[in-house]
Amino acid sequence: MQVVAIYGFPSRAFRSIYNVQVRFTVRDNRSQDFDELWSIDQSCFAPGISYTRYELLTYMRRPGAFTLVAESSEYGDIPQPVIVGFVVAEISRRGIGHIITIDVRERARRFRVGSALLKAAEDRLRNSKSHAVCLEAAVDNTSALRFYKRHGYTVTRVIRHYYSNGVDALLLEKNLLSVKTAS
Repeated sequence: MQVVAIYGFPSRAFRSIYNVQVRFTVRDNRSQDFDELWSIDQSCFAPGISYTRYELLTYMRRPGAFTLVAESSEYGDIPQPVIVGFVVAEISRRGIGHIITIDVRERARRFRVGSALLKAAEDRLRNSKSHAVCLEAAVDNTSALRFYKRHGYTVTRVIRHYYSNGVDALLLEKNLLSVKTAS
């Protein structure tokens, strides 16, 4: 198991104790993680935007694709490590990476899990000589759009009827060679 990084987010009592830290690691995906990843994706996105099992597995297996998971042994009352989020991304030969999805369990949101996953994916893309990264987000997903803007992404165009439910997407891009980072 390759541990990419160790991070902290506020503890079990997420609701009220913000100064207690819980550690989580970002690591490479293992094949036995798939069912849990698909379950997280289903809980994060509405039908028509969430992936089918086949779609998610296909994206994860594409040439140049990689999946990173955030895992915590201190998540709630569960004694064994639990995946609290994941990112699927891909490296292209043209030097432009692509974030396919970032999914974080609801209880772990707002504790920098998504930021840690995004940073780890961007670092891997940068290390593979990608000079930019792009992703798509639903036009009505305001929290995701704020998240990506905070991390230096800019909207480059609208993709009409991108999702199977007919919702448009915004294409966002970020220059990976700039030194800007989110706080």
